[in-house]
Amino acid sequence: MSHLVIWVFLAVYMYELNAELISHLHPPDQEISTDSCVFPFVYADGFHYSCISIRSDYDWCSLDFQFQGRWRYCTAQDPPKCIFPFQFKQKLIKKCTKEGYILNRSWCSLTENYNQDGKWKQCSPNNF
Repeated sequence: MSHLVIWVFLAVYMYELNAELISHLHPPDQEISTDSCVFPFVYADGFHYSCISIRSDYDWCSLDFQFQGRWRYCTAQDPPKCIFPFQFKQKLIKKCTKEGYILNRSWCSLTENYNQDGKWKQCSPNNF
């Protein structure tokens, strides 16, 4: 039971922390969109071909080619795509795995060699 209390406390704390960190990007009274991301999109004088975390704790994308303030958080279905197979520790992984993820969630590598690059994302049910 004590583990559950710790997890609930941690979840509430992280939620509050993230709300504080992204408030400059997403005003509290603005509705979050479910529209499709537009790739590539232009933001901060650059082209972006996948979701970005600029000025945010979470990945997001623009809903317009030229960013005009319309955006949404990215999901596991959005680019970048998982790369299979990928090298993790001494194994060749061919699908999403929970190995090595302390929260026991599925993840995948964004490159062929996670050991070298360390780039990853959480998997969604569509990745299996």
